[in-house]
Amino acid sequence: MNFAFSLARLPRIEFGVGAFQKTAVLAASFGRKALIVTGAHSFLKSPHWSALQDSLRQQHIDWNLIQVASEPSPELVDQSVRQYKGQHISVVLGIGGGSALDAAKAIAGLLRPGNSVLDHLEGVGPELPYCGPTTPFIAVPTTAGTGSEATKNAVLSTHGTRGFKKSFRDDRLVAEYVIVDPDLLASCPPAVLAANGMDAFTQLLESYVSTKANPFTDTLALSGLAAVRDGLLPWYEGTGDAGDCRNRLAYAALLSGITLAQVGLGSVHGLASPLGAFFPIPHGVVCGTLVAAATRINIEAMRTREPGNAALKKYADVGRLLSQTALADDAAIVALLEILEDWTRRLQLPRLSTYGISQADFERITANSRGSSMKTNPIVLSDAEITQVLAARL
Repeated sequence: MNFAFSLARLPRIEFGVGAFQKTAVLAASFGRKALIVTGAHSFLKSPHWSALQDSLRQQHIDWNLIQVASEPSPELVDQSVRQYKGQHISVVLGIGGGSALDAAKAIAGLLRPGNSVLDHLEGVGPELPYCGPTTPFIAVPTTAGTGSEATKNAVLSTHGTRGFKKSFRDDRLVAEYVIVDPDLLASCPPAVLAANGMDAFTQLLESYVSTKANPFTDTLALSGLAAVRDGLLPWYEGTGDAGDCRNRLAYAALLSGITLAQVGLGSVHGLASPLGAFFPIPHGVVCGTLVAAATRINIEAMRTREPGNAALKKYADVGRLLSQTALADDAAIVALLEILEDWTRRLQLPRLSTYGISQADFERITANSRGSSMKTNPIVLSDAEITQVLAARL
């Protein structure tokens, strides 16, 4: 085991039922003018929004509101920066799923410098170094999936044939505080729950077998994987205690954000970038529908070309963890693949064709899949192998 590693900056974390009640007090520590970035409907229709407004008034905080209806675009970020630059915003509150948090993160990073996010977006434009300063950012996730609350990157998208899905990333974009209150997940619809839960699971699995994995992130990843095992299907199928399941999924999602931020991801997220840019497919659906096939292809490639790859033993470890049995390595890998296929069926994850994807699109998707996530996959996959992952879930 390699004990030489470094850790990037982490946010200060407030986790637990009732933690949301601390939001206004923490915001007030930065000043009296807040910019709230949230989704289109869910949070604003919940009783938590009324409670937050009351708390903000008690702290004498004025606020403006931005609603993010879909995955955030560079245009949304730039428009928001133009609108609120110079208004002395003291803190940005991102409250919602990954789209709201990513938008809030990018806006907080650019409110003070005032330039376009396209100046810094990786793989798009000049890729100028980000110099700051940032506006303090507080992240409050209301779904359990993306882990965006714990990362330094804001994922922005432009859809269509010339679309892209790229990150604005810098250590200074990490939230000052993350407030994770599992009760905020209570109204999550089943389809969103399935996709987001598998997003968190995929991030944990891919970071565990990442070429940059280390003992610190491995420990967190295994803990998060156990939480998904015990929480996702019981919550989705209504067989477990809902409060306990929410706790587990919120915890797993947070850990997935921490681990991916430290060591990177793998082939599923490599494919998620072009799939999400070219087609109207939610990120969590990509993860959930592809993770079983991608794991199988990774294992087959390593057994063929790199039988000594340490990730094979790690996949076996996950098979033992999920099956909760003391299996030999080969049997544990079989169990892992069977469990992932079973979860894919039980969570009713849609196939790629549901979103207009066809075999004719595979070449373009594969050609655009080799971004940063693919670089930490445990083995370099050929174009043919990447195509096999897509074909398995068409």
